[in-house]
Amino acid sequence: MLYSVFVNVATVLLGGTLGLLFRRFLSKRLTDTILSGLGLITIYIGVSGALKGENTMVLVLSTIIGCVLGTLMRLDDRLNGLGEKLEKRFKRKDGGVSIAEGFVSASLLFCVGAMTIVGSLQAGLTGDHTMLLTKSMLDLVSSAVFAAALGIGVLFSAAFVLVFQGGIVLLAQLAAPFLSEMVIAEMTCVGSVLIIGLGLNILGVTKIKTMDFLPAIFLPILLCRFL
Repeated sequence: MLYSVFVNVATVLLGGTLGLLFRRFLSKRLTDTILSGLGLITIYIGVSGALKGENTMVLVLSTIIGCVLGTLMRLDDRLNGLGEKLEKRFKRKDGGVSIAEGFVSASLLFCVGAMTIVGSLQAGLTGDHTMLLTKSMLDLVSSAVFAAALGIGVLFSAAFVLVFQGGIVLLAQLAAPFLSEMVIAEMTCVGSVLIIGLGLNILGVTKIKTMDFLPAIFLPILLCRFL
């Protein structure tokens, strides 16, 4: 049931390693340009997924309630705290992007997209791993580019992929009675809005604590029953 998740973890590690190996040949100006490009692409991915939603009220309530829950649980602080612990062990001396930033940014990009949610549900509910395997190939390329621009923190995001994506696959059977096409579409919409926020953070436009919004992705399961 989880083999596609393990494949995805492996591709993130492989791509990230390749990105680290080749980053030494890239100038700071080039890596900054790549990072800006990644920010723009991330926003595009977010906008594309956000258009799948049809009930704006579900999006609004999910985002607000999810933000409150995530803030109370201090999700962003906890994930950044983990990144900072890794930072102390693998601290960079060139003043570049921090490990925490690379870890959090890559974790969210790899785990909060439409393909993650729908693909994980398909794997858990029907045993169809096609979408997750396709996502794995995309993540191979993305992790290489991200690691070249953001550093070793991208490699550590593989652990978050394993826990988050694997968790959805394992819990899919329990949630199956509540997962209509409408619910999945609204979950995808909410997650994609978070991706837009991540893209703005990468571009340096905002400093949104996107991880605090993570619970919002799952709230449409409840809200779609009433709205």
